[in-house]
Amino acid sequence: MNAVDPPLGDTDYAALARFRHTIRQFHAFSEARAAEVGLTPQQHQALLAIRAVEPDQATVGYVAERLILKPNSATGLVDRLEALGLLVRKVAENDRRCAVLRLTAKAYDILAALSAVHRDEIRRLRPLLAGVLDQLGDGMDDAGVKNP
Repeated sequence: MNAVDPPLGDTDYAALARFRHTIRQFHAFSEARAAEVGLTPQQHQALLAIRAVEPDQATVGYVAERLILKPNSATGLVDRLEALGLLVRKVAENDRRCAVLRLTAKAYDILAALSAVHRDEIRRLRPLLAGVLDQLGDGMDDAGVKNP
């Protein structure tokens, strides 16, 4: 809290509780959708992280960083995804000591289906989150003008 922020009031606590509940709803939704296609939530998150980055940046270290894992845990996760036929390791062109991760066609298909339903759920939750974020906001509108 900075010097200009007033102390938290009852409405702030209620907004924070609604925010955490909405995030938890999304998390539960995501876990269930991943399980429906035979993935753990962590496997789904790893595939999404790999898909979202430039191909030469998708490494075990990158997965560890994005999923907040220790390197040995990320290695195990990548090993399991490889065993499931969802990714392959390729020797990096710029550093033969490093392996880059590539999703397989099977992974792309699974991820496309999962991502479509996740996007729909985020769109459904957007008004709820926007309301909470507005309530917790800094009193400024999108243009940086102080709200009354």
